[in-house]
Amino acid sequence: MPSFFNSWLPFIYLYVIGGFFFLIGLIIARKSGALNIKIKRHRRWFYIMIFGFLYFVTMHALLIIAALYW
Repeated sequence: MPSFFNSWLPFIYLYVIGGFFFLIGLIIARKSGALNIKIKRHRRWFYIMIFGFLYFVTMHALLIIAALYW
């Protein structure tokens, strides 16, 4: 079985660093006025972006678990 450093550490690095840049991008979009949460359309796309990020994190974690334990 692969060690923690070969399986989970890259996952953690990818989504912590990537999540940080994703969050910074959302903050910049909001402060520049490109993303206005008060507008229903923008709020919908904001939730879609958050869901998409969490979806990929979840799918990646499930596939790592499947590869390690099945």
